[in-house]
Amino acid sequence: MTAETELIREDIEAYLAKYQTKELLRFVAVGSVDDGKSTLIGRLLFDTGMVYEDQLAAVRRASSMEGEDIDFALLTDGLKAEREQGITIDVAYRYFATDKRKFIIADTPGHIQYTRNMVTGASTADVALILIDARYGVLQQSRRHAYIASLLGIPHLAVCVNKMDLVDFGQKVFDDITADFNHFASSLRFKDVTFFPVSALKGDNIVTTSAKTPWYEGPTVLDYLETVPIADDRNLHELRFPVQYVIRPNLDYRGFAGTVGSGVIKPGEEVLALPSGKRSTVRAVDTFDGPIDEGFAPQSVTVRLNDEIDLSRGDMLVHPSALPTVTRRFDAHLVWMHERPLDTEKAYLIKHTTQVVRGQIEHIEHRVDMDTLEPAPAEGLELNDVARVRVSCHRALYVDDYADNRETGAFIVIDSLTNNTVAAGMVIGKGGARQGIEDALKELHAGSAIAPKTFVSPTERRERLGQSGATVWLTGLPGSGRWTLAFALERRLFDLGHTATVVDPRDEDLRSMISAAKAATDAGLITICAFPSPKHDDRAQLRSRVGAERVVQVFVNTDPALCRERRPDADQSAFEPPEHFELEVRLHETRIDAAVEQIIALLRTRGQLG
Repeated sequence: MTAETELIREDIEAYLAKYQTKELLRFVAVGSVDDGKSTLIGRLLFDTGMVYEDQLAAVRRASSMEGEDIDFALLTDGLKAEREQGITIDVAYRYFATDKRKFIIADTPGHIQYTRNMVTGASTADVALILIDARYGVLQQSRRHAYIASLLGIPHLAVCVNKMDLVDFGQKVFDDITADFNHFASSLRFKDVTFFPVSALKGDNIVTTSAKTPWYEGPTVLDYLETVPIADDRNLHELRFPVQYVIRPNLDYRGFAGTVGSGVIKPGEEVLALPSGKRSTVRAVDTFDGPIDEGFAPQSVTVRLNDEIDLSRGDMLVHPSALPTVTRRFDAHLVWMHERPLDTEKAYLIKHTTQVVRGQIEHIEHRVDMDTLEPAPAEGLELNDVARVRVSCHRALYVDDYADNRETGAFIVIDSLTNNTVAAGMVIGKGGARQGIEDALKELHAGSAIAPKTFVSPTERRERLGQSGATVWLTGLPGSGRWTLAFALERRLFDLGHTATVVDPRDEDLRSMISAAKAATDAGLITICAFPSPKHDDRAQLRSRVGAERVVQVFVNTDPALCRERRPDADQSAFEPPEHFELEVRLHETRIDAAVEQIIALLRTRGQLG
């Protein structure tokens, strides 16, 4: 019977108090497919006595079907599809504790198509535990996962060279893999990299030291997890306190609740409120159990100030001597996490700490080739892509380099229509001198960094309407039959299930007609107009404003004699026949319905329909 078991039986309150004060370490297991991540975690849980009897019995039954004594991987692979395929698909979280620490484990998938799952599991980890099959050495997938772990700011890397039992626990195999991986990891930004020769299946060097590796003098995996220093990994120097909620139970109490993102906040300290720039001193730092002497990351506290400052959700308290970067534009690493690709023509919601602002991915600098880890040009981003991008926001954010502060350096991108989280981002700091308070406040009070932009992109309109916006501009002499053709085209498009409209010309001039045509085309409609535009400059103005690729100019070239007969009072001398047009129809030779079909065929050819 362990000391902890005795304490549980004798004094449960004392046990719970002891458990609460234990330091929490989060670690993520990553690596290639079949390297043994789930088996190693299962072995950790089993050898530390953290598996319930009924769970162990269920795993024994499942293992006997496979002809094994016990398959430790089944302790984490909980999905039916995972057990059937023998792989990890979703992120599995497991919890266990020892006398020294309590742990949260994230077992992540090894397949490249589940990169987003791996990012989710690794985003809050203190340690990345990567497994390498001793038979195959360092693979591309191993480098890929180490690169992503470094990108996510995980400070400590534990490299477990697994399946050493299959290479007779050879020291040379271990040393070669260590040298190969160290050469690659030198370009990454881990604080330290530690190597372990292990056999997850047999339990060598997982919880107990193995006699089969007398040449290895380092700790076991559990010893390492219990002792790796993580207290200094949190930024305790720069206060970042995003306000989540204002607590006002009565007239005598006004507190600002939130989680301390980084740094320490104490009564009596001077703080600066963003975005107002107002200063005050801290009156008290409260918790559920009462006031405390100081609040530090990642505690949830309520802060009371000595001055009445207008603060609300999304605002931030900082120390005046250590400001974040206040900016509306910043570079970031972005991991695309949704099946729908990035749409650079639409605005998204950017959630950063407790702020949600409108923003857009302004530019893709490059995509990371996940095979070579080299930058590659990209016009867009697909599921699981990792890229360096420029983000523009409608309102200033208070950010830090992700390498310095994982709380204020991280953000997510949300689709404004579906409310799905589509990407996770890590801010890339500019380096150099800190931004001064005057520059910060100037940035805060400046106008929007981006022009007003719709949340509905042309791509989404095309998917919804089954067509792309276009302006069909009918040009011809007075009496050529332009308007008759326009309304016939509208009717035919409507009958075919498309959305079209004829822009009404009454009491309007050319400028307003072009503006109306552009607005309707932007909305995804097939916009039809036969407004008089006799000059070349008139039509050039149309193409310039609406966009040449969205204008379909149809020259209604009806016999001038017939036009004069129809409109004897009209002046034909002002008309300049177009030199460049997409289609010519002669209504003195062609029936209206045939001309309509010609225009529709042209729209289909150009991709505006369908």
